[in-house]
Amino acid sequence: METAVDTSPQEQLPSERIAGGLLPKVLTTMDMVAIFVGIVLFISNASIMTGAGPAAYVYWVLGFLTFLIPGAIITGQLGRMFPGEGSIYVWTHKAFGPLLGLFAGFCAWFPGVLGLVATGDGAVSLIQLLHPGWLADPWQQGVVIMLIIAFSCLLSILRFRLTQTMVNIVFVLYGGAILLVGLAGVLALLHGTSTPVDYSLHNWLPQPATLTFYGTVILGLLGIEVPLNMGVEIKEARAVTRYLFWGAIVIMAAYLFGTFGVMTAVPLKDQGNPASVAEAVVLGFGGSVGPVLGTIVNLIFIGFFLFTTAVFNYSFARLLFVSGLDRRLPAVISRVNANKVPWVAIVVQTVLSCIVTILVFILLPLFLQALKAGELATIVYDVLQATLTVIWCVSMTTLFVDVVLIRRKYQEQFRALQLVPSWVFSLCAALGSVASLVGIIVTLTKPWTPLVSLAQWQEWIGALGVIALLFFGGIWLFGRTRPVAGAELHPQEEATT
Repeated sequence: METAVDTSPQEQLPSERIAGGLLPKVLTTMDMVAIFVGIVLFISNASIMTGAGPAAYVYWVLGFLTFLIPGAIITGQLGRMFPGEGSIYVWTHKAFGPLLGLFAGFCAWFPGVLGLVATGDGAVSLIQLLHPGWLADPWQQGVVIMLIIAFSCLLSILRFRLTQTMVNIVFVLYGGAILLVGLAGVLALLHGTSTPVDYSLHNWLPQPATLTFYGTVILGLLGIEVPLNMGVEIKEARAVTRYLFWGAIVIMAAYLFGTFGVMTAVPLKDQGNPASVAEAVVLGFGGSVGPVLGTIVNLIFIGFFLFTTAVFNYSFARLLFVSGLDRRLPAVISRVNANKVPWVAIVVQTVLSCIVTILVFILLPLFLQALKAGELATIVYDVLQATLTVIWCVSMTTLFVDVVLIRRKYQEQFRALQLVPSWVFSLCAALGSVASLVGIIVTLTKPWTPLVSLAQWQEWIGALGVIALLFFGGIWLFGRTRPVAGAELHPQEEATT
């Protein structure tokens, strides 16, 4: 059976040697698909994409061909060669060395902090649909988001097998809810109540005015590599390629089916609102059944956001964990509990996300009182998501370049585990790099909300980017004072105390 690349101890990060002895192998293909979907598939993106009209389908297909599929192929190759904990952090270290390895790992981790806030905010938005008067003030929203993040922390430090089983159940329910959204579109067509959509040829073509939707597509497909942050916890090597294959199919089908359901069943005036996903079920099924199913779908989506916040928490915390093992961060952050889960990394990440929530939802509104609560929530959510997209795309760019350099550096090992012909890797690297750069440019040059000007949009994203860079600089300076590759580390038992 083909195995991972066996590098010398001098070439290995300490985390590559140690992580496997600290964390149990519990993840199956089903688990990896559920994590993949939890990180990537936010069906609310389907409602946003309806604003592009029929061109939405073209943008989705372009995203699949230029980003999702190339990313899956390259992730599969690098995951087979170097299946250690940390994914991009490890792979970029192999390709470029410690500085860019740490930078890529940081760019892959920082979106997780913002993502915890964004998923909590997504749950708040769906809770508000249950009653218009609920959580009207930003401070109330902030408190609920912090409670959701704290709940995700509790789930994440339980025995991993128990937590993942709960995530898998929610994944199945989530898939069923998305299926109902698509079926609602089919029923609207059959009942003659579908929304009139102009499918003329010119409406299928991407236009300069709709290019921002390509940025939405890239955002909706980010996270391909995240399940491999837990590389040493996978039971079988073949799960690496299997989760990428089946997960990509689920994600492509769900986004297309969801977009169809909303575009067909929901009136034009309501399309683009995240609430329109549940509304599609209400209108498509109609009668007394529609409202009941719509409420059930909304509750399932709330449950999805609750549990996907946990998926974000335990997946991204693994990057902090390996950084502690490699002495990029204090060693205490690599400690695991009795459940063999890196609890310190999870708690630290939880605290950081709560600090961001306090700043954004409690302190910031005190200085922006001219804005309505709903407007502020929209601006904050969009700016956080846009910043997440830009930083994550930087990380993904390194992923697409990594495979080129690793193919040259480890030629014999690469050929032994090669998934596709060499020209396919070159094509995937080119397509993925360009798609990531286009995603960054489109995100920076076209605000996602009319509530802010272009200058304000760029200033807010830039400010968050500067904060991220300062944070990275602090981590790099700390890491320079500590040994990394080939260093003596604390014994395994120290990491468990």
